[in-house]
Amino acid sequence: MIVIGLDLAGPSNHKDTVLTVFQQSENYLIFQKMISNISDEEILNEILDLSRLDELVIGIDAPLSYQDGGGDRISDKQLRKFIVSLGMKSGSIMPPTYTRMVYLTLRGIKLTREIEKLHTTFPVSIVEVHPGAAMGTRVTEKELEHVLTYKQNPSSRKYLKNWFEQQNVIGLPKGVDNESHSIDACAAALAAWHWADHSLKPQWIFFAQPPLHPFDYCC
Repeated sequence: MIVIGLDLAGPSNHKDTVLTVFQQSENYLIFQKMISNISDEEILNEILDLSRLDELVIGIDAPLSYQDGGGDRISDKQLRKFIVSLGMKSGSIMPPTYTRMVYLTLRGIKLTREIEKLHTTFPVSIVEVHPGAAMGTRVTEKELEHVLTYKQNPSSRKYLKNWFEQQNVIGLPKGVDNESHSIDACAAALAAWHWADHSLKPQWIFFAQPPLHPFDYCC
């Protein structure tokens, strides 16, 4: 199984979009490559190429649906309540139609529909993920401060890079901790792996409710 972690930014912000690729081997997720500053067309081409090699699982950090009428989805409310109970910040989960989120939501919805139309050799599965929650629900109480500050704090990103090894996510290259989007893409892959591997399980999951919410959401 190949696992992709995809940290999306808005449609005009390729610079902050990062795609990571991992290969599952027994109980490990082994780093293969990372691509930054990537467009939708490049993402689709990468997925198509990888899907010729093996089953593909994609964890996407972006809303892949929105609430009819606006505001939070039920899943947003439930995940926010869950992470706040662990000491995380509520503001890390915003409604998909919120002004700061709506273009990211648009890109997430558009991209997933295009992925589903690809003619792939092996199956491709998609899950919406929340990287911060994927890390925050797996660290110890003492380590949580690193999850709360990694977007601003280089030393916290360095700590989390090493922490991934403890989660059996191995082989991360030097420089992956240079900025938060790379850390998020790795955490997206971690969440997607635990969602897809039947010997593992997510820390939290909201199951798809098609047709309006067609993908599982997990961390």
